Amino acid sequence: MPITLLWAVDVYGRVYSLSTAGQRWERADDMLLELKRVTAGKGRCWGIGCDHHAYLNMMPSETPIRYREETYENQRWNPVDSFTDTLLPTDRWPWSDVTGMNPQPLHSFELPSRSWEWEGDWYVDQTCGGEPSQTGGWEYAVDFPANFSPDKKWNSCVRRRRWIRYRRYIAQGTWAKIPLDNPRKPPLPLCDISCGGWEMSDQSGRYPYLWGVTQQGQVWFREGIHPRVPEGSSWEEVDVPKEVAQLSAGPGDLLWAVLWDGNLLVRTGLSLDSPTGTSWTEVESPVKEAEVAHVAVGVSVVWVVTKDYKVWFRRGVNSHNPCGSGWISIGGEMIMVDVGLNDQVWAVGEDRGLYFRMGVTSSEPSGNGWIPVSAQWGSSKEIIPPRKRHAAGGQLKQVLSCSDSESELGPTDPPHNTSDTPVLEAAAPSVVPLGGADTPTPPHEKTEEPPSASQQDVPKAFIPASDSFINSLISDRDRAPTPQPSITEEGEDPSPVPILPTPEATGQDIPWMNVDLEGAEAARSAQAGGGLLSVDGGACATYSLGSLETSQGVGEEDGPVWTWISGGGCDVDASSQISWLSPTGPLTSSLSLTPVQSAAWSEQQRQEHRDEISKKPLERSHSVWVRKGALRWWRDWKPQRWVDVGVALEQSTKSDGRKDSIFFVYYMQYDEKKYLHVFIHEVTALVPVLRDGLYAFAVYTAQRTRQRWPLVLAAQSEKDMNDWLSLLSDCCCECRGISGPPSRHALWSTTSKGDVMVHEPSFTLEATAHTHSCDLMFWRQVPGHLRCVESNSLGLVWGIGWDGTAWAYSGHYGQQLTSGDAVELHQQTDVRSVHVYENQRWNPMTGYTDKGLPTDRPMWSDESGLKECTKGSTHPPSPQWSWVSEWTVDYNVTGGTDKEGWQYAADFPVTFHGHKTIKDFVRRRRWTRKCKITLRALWKQVPPIALSDISLMPCLTQSRMDQVPVWALSDKGDVLCRLEVSSQNPAGSSWLHVGTDQPFKSISIGGASQVWAIAKDGAVFYRGSVSLQNPAGECWYHIPSPPRQTLRQLSVGRTSVFAVDENGNLWYRQGLTPSYPQGSAWELISNNVTKVSVGPLDQVWIIADGVPGFTAETPGAVCHRVGVGPMQPKGQSWDYGIGGGWEHISVRGNSVEAPRAPHPPQAAPPRGPLLAPPPAQANGNAVGV
Repeated sequence: MPITLLWAVDVYGRVYSLSTAGQRWERADDMLLELKRVTAGKGRCWGIGCDHHAYLNMMPSETPIRYREETYENQRWNPVDSFTDTLLPTDRWPWSDVTGMNPQPLHSFELPSRSWEWEGDWYVDQTCGGEPSQTGGWEYAVDFPANFSPDKKWNSCVRRRRWIRYRRYIAQGTWAKIPLDNPRKPPLPLCDISCGGWEMSDQSGRYPYLWGVTQQGQVWFREGIHPRVPEGSSWEEVDVPKEVAQLSAGPGDLLWAVLWDGNLLVRTGLSLDSPTGTSWTEVESPVKEAEVAHVAVGVSVVWVVTKDYKVWFRRGVNSHNPCGSGWISIGGEMIMVDVGLNDQVWAVGEDRGLYFRMGVTSSEPSGNGWIPVSAQWGSSKEIIPPRKRHAAGGQLKQVLSCSDSESELGPTDPPHNTSDTPVLEAAAPSVVPLGGADTPTPPHEKTEEPPSASQQDVPKAFIPASDSFINSLISDRDRAPTPQPSITEEGEDPSPVPILPTPEATGQDIPWMNVDLEGAEAARSAQAGGGLLSVDGGACATYSLGSLETSQGVGEEDGPVWTWISGGGCDVDASSQISWLSPTGPLTSSLSLTPVQSAAWSEQQRQEHRDEISKKPLERSHSVWVRKGALRWWRDWKPQRWVDVGVALEQSTKSDGRKDSIFFVYYMQYDEKKYLHVFIHEVTALVPVLRDGLYAFAVYTAQRTRQRWPLVLAAQSEKDMNDWLSLLSDCCCECRGISGPPSRHALWSTTSKGDVMVHEPSFTLEATAHTHSCDLMFWRQVPGHLRCVESNSLGLVWGIGWDGTAWAYSGHYGQQLTSGDAVELHQQTDVRSVHVYENQRWNPMTGYTDKGLPTDRPMWSDESGLKECTKGSTHPPSPQWSWVSEWTVDYNVTGGTDKEGWQYAADFPVTFHGHKTIKDFVRRRRWTRKCKITLRALWKQVPPIALSDISLMPCLTQSRMDQVPVWALSDKGDVLCRLEVSSQNPAGSSWLHVGTDQPFKSISIGGASQVWAIAKDGAVFYRGSVSLQNPAGECWYHIPSPPRQTLRQLSVGRTSVFAVDENGNLWYRQGLTPSYPQGSAWELISNNVTKVSVGPLDQVWIIADGVPGFTAETPGAVCHRVGVGPMQPKGQSWDYGIGGGWEHISVRGNSVEAPRAPHPPQAAPPRGPLLAPPPAQANGNAVGV
């Protein structure tokens, strides 16, 4: 790592640097230099002096800084004198620049400042176009302007040659004043500067930008800064809507400014083409009670200090979103902060110590605690703890001219810190002597009245780290001036040493930052001359000073009293091993100390104070964690296509442990940086999707669910997609308080892709009033791959894969796993078929051929015929799948096929059949190919029979069953009953075959062991006499189907039966009673239904074929029947939820009932006898509770 410097300034304007390879603060060689502020960049540091001029310190390097000055000598040929400098009136100047528009004689070139010197005299460039020339450097042309060449021709009437002179920058390693801009007046006086912007260039660090603020609130930009022109050339004013007090420029394209009213301005549109930006956006202060006093900007972070010394971090800041999204409070009480390289944070504490934010990384930009910068000072090897960084009154031997008479003094109790590290609060000393370190304190001054409660509650006034002029502007003006004590000069009659009360005595702080450096310089001059220093007692206070000839300056006995720090040129990060950055330094946690410490404290008093601090409780700070990456985004607007985007997940942890996360998507539109953001607590589902064979997933929110337009993203690899899905899902579950495996009452669903999704129900989900909206349901993914899944409230979950394999869930059903619990993952495989259709049309000449009409579907297509799909271009559903077979003709198609697999129809699209007629002009056949997926999940295989449907008996919450009836259908249509299924043995032991006259295609068992089934021909049957003692029942009862309809799937609840026919209609069975469980008739409820699930509370959920008004959405949407109740079992309306490719849903485990409201007290006693409450029922049978 290269050696870099950390810069700091004390209250007297002395500038110090600390090397990353050293251990000691080094003061600038210029002992008379006094700066107010500094701002560092790569290889340089800028500063503002007491004269309000800008200064520059370029770091020494092996490569000299040289600048080439050049001018062109122009001549024209005439018949008398040949080539001469006598030109035509319309010609360019005899000495000019390359364009000829500006005169540049040799004597007009001057050094821009004293920091430059000439390397030699002017000389002629003997090359032409980079190649040596024999013409003395002359280039010839027909006229001005034209293309010049070294060859002289018969028509060459003009010529030119270039003169060159180099100048060298000789002020490297020293502070050089930036020259004034002539003839334009420079922006004086400056009160703040900030260096940044070097990361916007492809060559990092070579082209920094400098911004400045004047005391009139104007913003200026330094133009012309270049590697060969480090000083720049001129100042350009940037218009601002309000007056600015301070600003900060980041290494990239971020620029924030503090307004005098305490709010913030953000500059937008910063780029290489527009270094000054385009517009301003105002951002409010983090809290209305405290205005912003200081801002610091990094590459993608913004830190702020308010006037109550609190530190704040801006969330969501990025070049696409320079304004950010919200504020986070950070522990520690600071005067100012600075963001350096790698977004590392430095600060000046309220105790005037220097601090470093440890733990700052790209994934955790807010860090996790403050540690002191514990470097050695002077010739001593003693480490400067924060305690010794106070300018004690007894150690002041030079003048402090506090010219701000109206500055406020603070209260007694500073606010508590909120930091992750041991950052504590220390009590202030009772008195601070101003005489000397060993001057006794009069006894009568030591007894002070305790501060009143009103004084303790007064908010602490901010002491700005700036010159006295700015401090007077931002301080309150409505209070009376505070008189300051004065110290007599030597030779006068001794008097009791005045005692300066500290915050414990007066409830106020001493504004040591209000230092007039020019006044201090004048005072030192007067002191050296032996004159008596005279100041206006109403405006400032004067203290006795020592001589400038002393070996140590003011405050150097115990180290400097810091006022400013800049780490813009200090290359450190969280993993750097720096000797003066140690988390175990002395008094690491002294961030809440008062600004002034008594130098008369003894070591015993200091040790007692440390012990007192160590007994105080720690406070947890807020923190921010960020994960960044690159994905592809399916653009929301037309033309829709994949766009490369940057993404970031930002999570904020509050002091009470609560977390809040935001997901950002950064993209470019017409060369303009833009972004999308999604609050994690608003995310309702994270669903892997099939899109162009990519590793894609969709992010749903309630709003995007209603709009039917999820945020679709794709990763470059399966690992990246799984990492992002896992990370986002964990954040979603954490913010909703969901952890562990699914609960017993969870809703289970599968997508058309085979992913298993789970929703944890609430009491309001099935409430008759104020029902939980379906689009607000949060779905999370459970590892596994299934076609359908069924559950009940005892925690049993079974699923069937696309290949018919049965699986039983082996999770812990909502119980938190302990360290001793072993989670046994099983290998799960699934095989499914991919289909393409070959289409042909008949013509009289050639018969059936692949030459169709222009309006026909593609000759190779999907089943709908809307999308072209050839065998060569068709891939597995996702990259997780792999082919396990070759393409073959599929003869198992609805409607039948001929011996070659063809199906015939009159035209596209109509119903196809398996035999050819005279009216059939088109035909098709289906090609199939199998693919396989392998993963590990909490699903245990139940061999050996392949299943097509399964059903578990639903139970109420209070039910207790030793064995749970499980009915299923094999892939051949056989009816099966699983024996010995229980919570302890979810897979059961064996299958019991139930005899039937024909194969079945759907089966369901409801309350009171009601078993209903549908045969493959659409006939409906009811199984009689099924019980726990007789699990297989006795016989089948035929139930008439709806008129002219063929049912394909049904679901039985506690007391109701719903079925779906082949046309997507939903039917309700009327007249079901305990004495007549077969019911009486079918009633049509709705259409547009593909699957139905009826729960133990008779709640009805379906998979809708589509959502009305959104025809472009992929079929399959979760839908809830609203208004279902004992008096209204059919419900009233549909509530559409998440959609776009959902295959199956099961609500048969949700027996969570909404709590019933208490009955209002009756006004009069009932006229009749009270009826006994009915007994509780479990699964339809009356049982005692």
